[in-house]
Amino acid sequence: MAPAEVLSGKIVSAQVRERLKQQVVEMKEKFPGFRPGLAILQVGNRDDSNLYINMKLKAAAEIGISANHIKLPNTATEADVLKCIASLNGDPAVHGFIVQLPLDSDKPINTEKITNAVAPEKDVDGLSSINAGKLSRGDLGDCFIPCTPKGCMELIRQTGIQVAGKRAVVVGRSKIVGAPMHDLLLWNHATVTTCHSKTSTLAEEVGKADILVVAAGKAEMVKGEWIKPGAIVIDCGINHVPDSTKASGKRVVGDVAYNTAKEKASYITPVPGGVGPMTVAMLMQSTVESAQRFLEKFQPGKWNIQYNKLTLKMPVPSDIEISQSCMPKPIDQVGKEVGLLPDEVELYGQTKAKVHLSALKRLKNQPDGKYIVVTGITPTPLGEGKSTTTVGLVQALGAHLHQNAFACVRQPSQGPTFGIKGGAAGGGYCQVVPMEEFNLHLTGDIHAITAANNLVAAAVDARIFHELTQTDQALYNRLVPSVNGVRKFSDIQIRRLQKLGINKTDPTSLTMQEVNLFVRLDIDPGTITWQRVLDTNDRFLRKITIGQSPTEKGFSRMAQFDITVSSEIMAVLALSDGLDDMKKRLGRMVVASSKRGEPVTADDLGVTGALAVLMKDAIKPNLMQTLEGTPVFVHAGPFANIAHGNSSVLADKIALKLVGKEGFVVTEAGFGADIGMEKFFNIKCRYSGLRPHVVVLVATVRALKMHGGGPAVTAGVPLPKEYTEENLQLLAKGCSNLNKQIQNARMFGVPVVVAVNAFKTDTKAELALVVQLAKEAGAFDAVECTHWAEGGKGAVALAQAVKRASQAPSNFSFLYNVELPVIEKIRLIAQQIYGASDIELLPEAQEKVALYTKQGFGNLPICMAKTHLSLSHDPEQKGAPTGFILPIRDIRASVGAGFLYPLVGTMSTMPGLPTRPCFYDIDLDPVSGEVHGLF
Repeated sequence: MAPAEVLSGKIVSAQVRERLKQQVVEMKEKFPGFRPGLAILQVGNRDDSNLYINMKLKAAAEIGISANHIKLPNTATEADVLKCIASLNGDPAVHGFIVQLPLDSDKPINTEKITNAVAPEKDVDGLSSINAGKLSRGDLGDCFIPCTPKGCMELIRQTGIQVAGKRAVVVGRSKIVGAPMHDLLLWNHATVTTCHSKTSTLAEEVGKADILVVAAGKAEMVKGEWIKPGAIVIDCGINHVPDSTKASGKRVVGDVAYNTAKEKASYITPVPGGVGPMTVAMLMQSTVESAQRFLEKFQPGKWNIQYNKLTLKMPVPSDIEISQSCMPKPIDQVGKEVGLLPDEVELYGQTKAKVHLSALKRLKNQPDGKYIVVTGITPTPLGEGKSTTTVGLVQALGAHLHQNAFACVRQPSQGPTFGIKGGAAGGGYCQVVPMEEFNLHLTGDIHAITAANNLVAAAVDARIFHELTQTDQALYNRLVPSVNGVRKFSDIQIRRLQKLGINKTDPTSLTMQEVNLFVRLDIDPGTITWQRVLDTNDRFLRKITIGQSPTEKGFSRMAQFDITVSSEIMAVLALSDGLDDMKKRLGRMVVASSKRGEPVTADDLGVTGALAVLMKDAIKPNLMQTLEGTPVFVHAGPFANIAHGNSSVLADKIALKLVGKEGFVVTEAGFGADIGMEKFFNIKCRYSGLRPHVVVLVATVRALKMHGGGPAVTAGVPLPKEYTEENLQLLAKGCSNLNKQIQNARMFGVPVVVAVNAFKTDTKAELALVVQLAKEAGAFDAVECTHWAEGGKGAVALAQAVKRASQAPSNFSFLYNVELPVIEKIRLIAQQIYGASDIELLPEAQEKVALYTKQGFGNLPICMAKTHLSLSHDPEQKGAPTGFILPIRDIRASVGAGFLYPLVGTMSTMPGLPTRPCFYDIDLDPVSGEVHGLF
């Protein structure tokens, strides 16, 4: 018969590498910024290992795989290696991971323990017990196969001969080649015999083989005459035998006597150039396969989510009863369902987690989903249900319409939770759960803000005290102390020197004038705007005297406490788009002016770095879920009057990437559309660069009746009949407010869908009238909603309307250009959004306009601090008043957050407790640990 056809591993592996190269190109086109990653961990410095690793690195570079070679010294311990493996297991950029064997360490290391420590989904060498077990069980699509057997099978396929039904013999039973080769042939339907050193009839068994794979590690052990005519022979051996004709004095041979075997076989692999090149090619193929599996599993926008089915009860139980009757999914499951990687989710128990900002970096090239903002008519004491609608809409989009949907909401202050308002997790069958976790502490973000804010306050007063009691030189010696005879500026002190125009880094080189400029902030106590904060309603802290202890040497002043969520640091958190941005904003916060009229910042105080440290965890959004199992980000909770009243930019950005192009992110703006929505557009969207697709405007029949002139309501007293009986005339009059808020939203070029939150006392005629008038006012659609009692099912019509509206043209634009003078920006908001005829600046406000313009803050956006109970400055004026003059009492600056806030009337920044606070009803069951009485 004719000599065997040579199966060249060089040729086949080149074809494999070319195919893989094309697959990587296609992967990158489909997922911009993505690249398959291979990590090779080496212990020691063996020459043969270095040679093999260089071959792998070269092949990876040729294909387009990002290969990382990690080299540990030969002094590495088993613990060192395991620690390195754990790090690589958790690295989302690593898709394939091999440990180069043997481990060249002078410390005892259990090789099997090491190979089994590699995550099975990254074990592209296929050496872990889990992958070996899956292979032996026939789960070929769910495991990695060792590279040499995989390469052998590829060479066998090149012959075009069917494996199924053939007799196969494997000589050798190693874990790396022989045993997995047996399993691989078996599950490709060959009849397989494994031979080894103890097989007494080796020649006889070899002679039966249609397919022969030899991996015995013994030079030319299998003789040509043993081989069945026409067999396929795969030789995995690499052996050195003496050869005086070679310069090295030796040559490489396989485990098969090649020259005689090729006369009997139909196909045969040479040594070298046969199986060897295939091993590296298969390692590359497994790495690309692993990357493809990773993309399939964690493909942005491709969710495999389990929704919770609600068991609805009538009458609807209390919010906390509903919340506690629900069994939330483990929060790590929620993270996995929405496409977050395990190392991007930092668990805080079973029901809440922090999400690392690395997720946003990983997803940066993915398209954003649809961006929806929920707002409302001008609020009344009767409530409109914005939070409930936000949650209901997301539950409807996700659990009922099967769209990827994410809610992004603010974290509530504990002040109202224990005061009079209660919690803010939504209500009825539309809640963020567990609601007690949501309303109490959560992950400690508000406490971090309290600590950071009060550190700044302490720094302000301490600096004033020290400057008043020390000479320039004494201050300098303490601010830049000599440590072991060396004086050195800290980084933040270098920044202060540069701000002062002093370009020196040697502390001994400053002149006395420069020392004076450096050490003296010269804060004017009368200009201090930075207050201490506490997350508790405490009216007796609204005005206090500090510095009364004798140790303060009589340097006392009047001050106050605000509630924590009113701190500028909360607004900074909400508007930052990363750690670096947050740190810069913290440093820019203005706490006072100097006696020369210059702004004094947190950076001047030297406290910026410390603030960033206190806030490093708070900047990570908090992941929770709704009653129906849809995901929620709970992050930041700035006031909606002296701040912008919206959840964080970061939460929105991450959510928009996770939902994918066809998904929805629903966020809520505080108070009515004239306040929260206007600031969402002009401040939040301006800084985030995000553009909304739809406004959902929430209204209720009874709130609109109050805007039509309905009587006042008193807590604990039954509602007047105007609110419980049909009154179309009163309702139609009150729709003037709805009309104006629709106009306000449309002014920004965004479609508006009105959600009419139905109550049992509403009549069909009343609900129909609101829907009709909303459409006549220019709403894209208006829909009756019953989600409070029915969960997502009751908001399906709203969700469908939002879907349709999101496909309509959105010509978003800002109301004003920030380059306009401060007064003009205020006037535009007052006239266009509130309906005022003009504005009036009181003397203090006029002075601030001049001051902030001089200090360089005139180009900041405007954040109006006005009552939320009316479109005007008078909370008693309901409906849609016009023709009024809006008085501006004062203007203040949140320079770090990035806005000026004019004060319209008096703004309380520290609520008080009522006669009967909510805490009377809040209790803990010491046996079950359940919280009672929250609402």
